Amino acid sequence: MAGLDNLVVVTALPTIREKLGGSLEQLEWTVNAYTLTFAVLMLTGAALGDRFGRRRVFVAGLLLFTAASAAAAVAPGIGELIAARAVQGAGAAIIMPLSLTLLTSAVPAAKRGAALGIYGALNGLAIAGGPLLGGVVTQHVSWQWIFWINVPVGLLLAPAAWRGLAESRGPNNRLDVPGTILVSLGILGLVYGLIRANGHDGWGSPQVVGPLVGGVLLVVLFVLWERRSSAPMLPMGMFRNRAFSAVNAGGLLMSVGMYGVVFLITQFMQTIQHMSPTEAGVRMLAWTAMPLLVAPVAGIMSDRIGGRPVVAFGLTLMAAGFAYWALVMTPDVSYVEQLPGYLLGGVGIACFFAPLLNLTMSSVDVSEQGIASGSTSATRELGAALGVAALASVFTHNGGYASGQNFVDGFVPALWVGAAAVALAAVVMIFATRPAGLGEQHSAEPDSTVPVRDVVEPTQSATR
Repeated sequence: MAGLDNLVVVTALPTIREKLGGSLEQLEWTVNAYTLTFAVLMLTGAALGDRFGRRRVFVAGLLLFTAASAAAAVAPGIGELIAARAVQGAGAAIIMPLSLTLLTSAVPAAKRGAALGIYGALNGLAIAGGPLLGGVVTQHVSWQWIFWINVPVGLLLAPAAWRGLAESRGPNNRLDVPGTILVSLGILGLVYGLIRANGHDGWGSPQVVGPLVGGVLLVVLFVLWERRSSAPMLPMGMFRNRAFSAVNAGGLLMSVGMYGVVFLITQFMQTIQHMSPTEAGVRMLAWTAMPLLVAPVAGIMSDRIGGRPVVAFGLTLMAAGFAYWALVMTPDVSYVEQLPGYLLGGVGIACFFAPLLNLTMSSVDVSEQGIASGSTSATRELGAALGVAALASVFTHNGGYASGQNFVDGFVPALWVGAAAVALAAVVMIFATRPAGLGEQHSAEPDSTVPVRDVVEPTQSATR
């Protein structure tokens, strides 16, 4: 659910715009309100689980996500929808990091590699499959049901998780409140400035420059605070590890390109080529269904030759797909002409997500794995928010919705920016080499994905 709701809304955007109204800036916020709170609260969600119990906080996150989904479904206006999406993202920020920790604790060490591979592949499939599900539900039921569908699932999962999962706590039970506030407001300022630049304010206006400058200053203060804090939410020393830094930077750049392009391509299909939401979602199957076919092969290849070349290869394919679209894009371009771009993007995203989790875990020491997984997930969500804002800004600077050609005039430069971001991610991932000794440690210790200082409190069902 948390992965699907990243992009489930994009194929519903034209319908939402028609039913609730809203500018391009407000449509961006229906995506970014989710990814922003998801990104900035993910490490906090993990810390809350360490402090109060992972099962307990996980169930609370499920219920919060479910309630916010219901609020989004009944939203009477675009503002209320954006607010509900922000709360949804907060629930997802609790669900995602704790789901990985709970899974690791629940699965025997001998099966943990396979479980993590399935987990990573499902995450990639969920994110890529969001546009198809959103399109089908929007056309054949209503746009509200892309949110209502979460409610029965959440209400079934919460008691099942409470009964079936063992409670555990982590070694770090202190919350970094100042760090959370600084990074949250800093990222909010950066994205808000980018989105305001898409409107009538212009890049030189105080409404744009102020939030951008303020966002940069707050992020700098966050880094300085984390360096001196006794219990940082994100220890800055981890970024001295070249592999860890490369994985985070590569994930952020990939999300900038992919999310920004998906945000625009779904509107191109529906607004310019007049496809229904279902037609748009089905045509994206060439992209979104690829993880089902390619992820197992990518996982096998990463076991044989390492995750780094597989991830770099996938990112290169994705960049090539976006560049291809930029070369062939016209208002009446046929689906057959677009198809190679979808296929390249689909294979690319499958090769990226399948080995990413093991690549992340093997880049750091055992005691840092929980923070590392939360950090890489958070940077990808941050990249999603920045990507939608940045590529939409490029789009509005060069084109708009006035005509098909006007849309393409803005879309093509945005595609080139997206291709450049993903290509740069491929270059960065080449440097994601593991520090000496970590590879041997992980291969020798199959149980290394469980923090060694975790305290497990078995439930009645776990005891049975």
